[in-house]
Amino acid sequence: MGDGVEDRRRREFERLFRDTRTGLLAYLLRRAGSAEEAADLLAETYLIAWRRLDAIPGGTETRPWLFGVARNLLLKGATRRRSHGVLVERLAGELRTAGAVPPPVDGEDRDRLLAALAGLPEVDREILTLSAWEDLTPSEIAGVVGTSANTVRVRLHRARARLREELGSPRLSQHHGVP
Repeated sequence: MGDGVEDRRRREFERLFRDTRTGLLAYLLRRAGSAEEAADLLAETYLIAWRRLDAIPGGTETRPWLFGVARNLLLKGATRRRSHGVLVERLAGELRTAGAVPPPVDGEDRDRLLAALAGLPEVDREILTLSAWEDLTPSEIAGVVGTSANTVRVRLHRARARLREELGSPRLSQHHGVP
């Protein structure tokens, strides 16, 4: 009878992995210092998921739970280095598409964007990037950062406003998927 339970657990874990690995790996690649570090963090995230398989919330809460585990692993790493270049370029592109930032001039807007993001509190920066880059909803973000969806909505609104102010762009309020 034990084999049936293990088979069920294995199938459940395989489905979890298959359904979430792409998004979770993309999240880690954007935040880890290297592809190798992202792969290590991905493996560690799924190791935790395997050990806690019965405790993982189901349905729409599964993905935010995994992102939360990955985020905690990133935060715990004393030697982790963030890879801002790709993230900043992507956000700058999205802002340009929305008409919020002029086309780059010798990396000037990239530097402005990096400075504006760096000026945000860590949790606001994380909420903003989870929304813009990971396409998570406020409810999903709440599960990742461990707060309520209403708090996320307020912080997201304030972070966008602060970023808009720093960049001097009133059009950013029409974000259409851009933070």
